[in-house]
Amino acid sequence: MIEPHVSARPSGPAAPRPAGGRGRAPLPVSPGTGRFLVLVCVFVCAACGLVYELELVALASYFLGDSVTQTSVVLSVMVFAMGLGALAAKRLRPRAAAGFGLVETALALVGGCSAMALYAVFAWSGARGAASDGPRWLLVAFSLGIGVLIGAEVPLLMVLIQRIRRQDAGGAVADLFAADYVGALVGGLAFPFLLLPLLGQLTGALLTGAVNAVAGGALVLGLLRRDLSARGRRVLLLANLAVLSVLAAAWVLVDDFERAARHAMFGAEVRVAERTEVQEVVVTGGERGPLGLYLDGQLRAGGRDEARYHAALVGPAMRGGPHARVLVLGGGDGLAVREVLRHSGVRRVDVVDTDPGVVRLARTDPGLRALNRGALRDPRVRVATGDVFALLREESRVRADAPYDVVVCDLPDPARTDSAKLYSQEFYGLVRRVLSGPGRVVAHGGDVSDRFWTVAATVRSAGLRVVAYQGDGGAAGFVVGERGRLPPSVAGVRVIRPGRGYAPSTLVHPRYGG
Repeated sequence: MIEPHVSARPSGPAAPRPAGGRGRAPLPVSPGTGRFLVLVCVFVCAACGLVYELELVALASYFLGDSVTQTSVVLSVMVFAMGLGALAAKRLRPRAAAGFGLVETALALVGGCSAMALYAVFAWSGARGAASDGPRWLLVAFSLGIGVLIGAEVPLLMVLIQRIRRQDAGGAVADLFAADYVGALVGGLAFPFLLLPLLGQLTGALLTGAVNAVAGGALVLGLLRRDLSARGRRVLLLANLAVLSVLAAAWVLVDDFERAARHAMFGAEVRVAERTEVQEVVVTGGERGPLGLYLDGQLRAGGRDEARYHAALVGPAMRGGPHARVLVLGGGDGLAVREVLRHSGVRRVDVVDTDPGVVRLARTDPGLRALNRGALRDPRVRVATGDVFALLREESRVRADAPYDVVVCDLPDPARTDSAKLYSQEFYGLVRRVLSGPGRVVAHGGDVSDRFWTVAATVRSAGLRVVAYQGDGGAAGFVVGERGRLPPSVAGVRVIRPGRGYAPSTLVHPRYGG
């Protein structure tokens, strides 16, 4: 005879407790409502976690350049740290409510203050000696710390949701991850379209930290307060209030902090500092001293070498043949246009730049307008703004003739990963299509190194004859290419030649030397 099934789970005082370390404590709401509130908290915390992640990626790209490398470092370190956090959370399961509350409090503090801390180290560490590596190490430290705390969330939430209403493990995991992924979607979209344009990096991170602290504290102190002792509730409440006070104080002081950090980086004469749709633009000096134009923290124009640089970029291409119709790619500051207009016979100059904010400053800022000599207000100059690659592609499609005698590529340094497509074989192929028969293109290739010779090889791969040269008294190198059977002739510069062959850079295989 087969006996009826009897649960193997022992009864009485020796029965083991569930994973949470306690039996089910009474809830102030029904189990269904409690479960819903936990999933709402998962949603909010996931959104905050992704904002922290995107904020670290964006700051690293702004401060350190090479966005591919910085993104890879942040994502890989954070994913690794999330695994560590999940393992560490196993020790917190007997006190899951208290553990989750403290994890969210710590995450709010670390994540909310991460942007200001990174900016401070970048601004005050300087670019000399061992201190110049400070932002990189701090980036790794924040990625590791935030990743550990994010990784600890889900195991603890799994315990909490099972304590509220027990269900099969597969169903509980599905519910948690559904809320987590939807929250990540909202956070990922909110960062570029809401937080960054409306609040900026610093204030956006502080607000995210505050939301994180409120969500975690409300869940534990409101819904799960009976899982904590009276002393535990007081400690968690005071910890949350302290974190919110720190974030609120930082919010009040954020403008003063940002001004001080800018002065530390750029000097005391910061006249313009604004965040455009594309980048952070800072203008220094210009009234009683040398003007400096910084884009995302990098010097774009200024100093004593500015005039010599732009003369070396523009002059050889303009002197080598026809130059009635000129296209300037980049150059929204008007400095390359200034050099183009020095040459007689110029009838039309078209400028294509990514950032309308830079173009506006070049036309209206007294210091920048004096430096470019009002070049963008010349009646021969027409300016279009947008994606340089896309606009050049459209120009090459709609124009049946080849409209330009000279194309000047006054673009960001090729070392910046976000500029890689503007130094690709496909890009120079489009340039070739808009060049007239004897037309010329000139590009800046950075310091004479493997990267520079890769730029030269890429221009050559588009079917142009190439000469590489250096300007007067500078280490920067330039490449001029021409449609023709013979290499272009350039006068007044030092022609240089590579020591070995280099492969061109393409859209799908960008090369940064060798």
